[in-house]
Amino acid sequence: MSATPHLDRWFASMDSDDPDDVLNQITDDFVMSVQFSKGGGDSAEFRGDRAGLEGYLAQREKGALVHEVQVSSTSEGHELCLGRTTRDGEFEAQFTAVAQIDEASGKVRRLLICRTPEISFA
Repeated sequence: MSATPHLDRWFASMDSDDPDDVLNQITDDFVMSVQFSKGGGDSAEFRGDRAGLEGYLAQREKGALVHEVQVSSTSEGHELCLGRTTRDGEFEAQFTAVAQIDEASGKVRRLLICRTPEISFA
């Protein structure tokens, strides 16, 4: 079994033809921040609750990137991972993700993702 089953499911959904499935994986009090760098100082933050996640999903390319978790760990109800995204098999960006998992529902309560193409942990 994976050290980060919730994040694995999250990224599998994001890579699928139905990334909106992640909306079924969050609690009612969900809060997120996605720090998204395209490199060269061009970056954006996507943040908020369910509506913020819906906004992030609406602007995102579907089916273009593949997430690969390289290192993962779980501690005290939190899943953490280091990974990379690829496009057509080529490195696109490195990312880190931390998810707080609600014990009662098994859903993601808090999510922080940071992404940049400026560094690779290959």
